Amino acid sequence: MPLEIATIPCLSDNYAFLAHDAANGQTALVDAPESGPILAELEARGWSLSHVLLTHHHWDHVDGLAGILEKHPAKVIGAAADAHRLPPLDQQVSDGDTFEIGGEPVQVLDVSGHTVGHVAYYMPQSSVVFTADSLMALGCGRLFEGTAPQMWASLSKLAALPDETIVCSGHEYTQSNAKFAVTVDPNNTALLQRMADIDRARAEGRPTVPSTLALEKATNPFLRATDPAIQAHLGMENADPTEVFAEIRARKDRF
Repeated sequence: MPLEIATIPCLSDNYAFLAHDAANGQTALVDAPESGPILAELEARGWSLSHVLLTHHHWDHVDGLAGILEKHPAKVIGAAADAHRLPPLDQQVSDGDTFEIGGEPVQVLDVSGHTVGHVAYYMPQSSVVFTADSLMALGCGRLFEGTAPQMWASLSKLAALPDETIVCSGHEYTQSNAKFAVTVDPNNTALLQRMADIDRARAEGRPTVPSTLALEKATNPFLRATDPAIQAHLGMENADPTEVFAEIRARKDRF
């Protein structure tokens, strides 16, 4: 059976996620923005935390860890490349590594760009990938440490996963991302429909995360640097996709 995924709003616009195996009771937490909402969700569901998977070192993904570990002494897993600035890790992992949670393999993907050493966790049996601030709903993370070629390579790696993959990203930025996306992809009918769906969800207080990879590939401009319509709109017909991506990212930074 696929793992049960719980989405937990944290801080003002962050998300943490729980992945629970009903068969053996193991539960993994992906990122720890703050302890209170995560501990409350674990208690409400009667789950005991067995693993914590950290994606990158930024405070809004790790600051709640100490308070969580006080009540749930779980195994903490994170990137070896980021270990010097993450909380203490019980297991260091790198791109291509695989470990298990609840008998299900978890594949580690280096998705550097937002930071150097950022990782994503892909669970193929449950068709879910935890991307934090790499691939986001209708967006991607700002390039605080990495380069445009790094981020384009990371996004291309994620885009190669099966279309049905559920994308669990780290922030509720989707509505603002949509307002930008339409400036570079104005005639995309799938994007226009998604914008309407997003506005309705937010008006009703519902999250827009997670999404699906198929939806991101159809509407997220940061995955669409090879699209002729976007290239033409930017005046970059037949340009290298990395250069197109860099232009889209630069425009978003100024938006």
